[in-house]
Amino acid sequence: MAALSQRKIAVLFTNGVEEVELTKPVAALREAGATVTFVSLETGTVQAMEQDVKPAGTYEIDQAVADADAAAFDGLLLPGGTTNPDALRMDDKAVAFVKAFHAAGKPIAAICHGPWMLIEAGAVKGRKIASWPSLKTDLRNAGAEWVDETVSRDGPLVTSRNPKDLPAFCEAIVSLYAA
Repeated sequence: MAALSQRKIAVLFTNGVEEVELTKPVAALREAGATVTFVSLETGTVQAMEQDVKPAGTYEIDQAVADADAAAFDGLLLPGGTTNPDALRMDDKAVAFVKAFHAAGKPIAAICHGPWMLIEAGAVKGRKIASWPSLKTDLRNAGAEWVDETVSRDGPLVTSRNPKDLPAFCEAIVSLYAA
């Protein structure tokens, strides 16, 4: 499958990323032929976690978000974990990076707690968004319609609830970025 052979996808994450929400979608994107670039608050190594509390693998970052340009990418992936998007949404450059994708109408996929970044970037108003249940109030307060669905696709956004949804999420993001 080479549906994404000409596509460049940025994956924005930092320490605390839920490992499976990083590795499974990235594997699906690479299998579909996409070029994947790991973007974070700074270059170096990021510590992934399992269920937010157990250290898992470490991942080398390709580019610091301060040096990343959304115009160089065809889409954005926002994996979850609780501490990962919470740290990212406190960083102005990370928020500006997500805002640039949203402003350009580029496809963005987010899973679990990843939609926190969509809220911070002003990208959820009037959209149907799936997420981890604890984000329901945050999403509604930001003007989104929270949905308890395996995958929600609303315009250029694909969102999902949790690691159990990964098979459907991975299929949906390949479709999203191929369009």
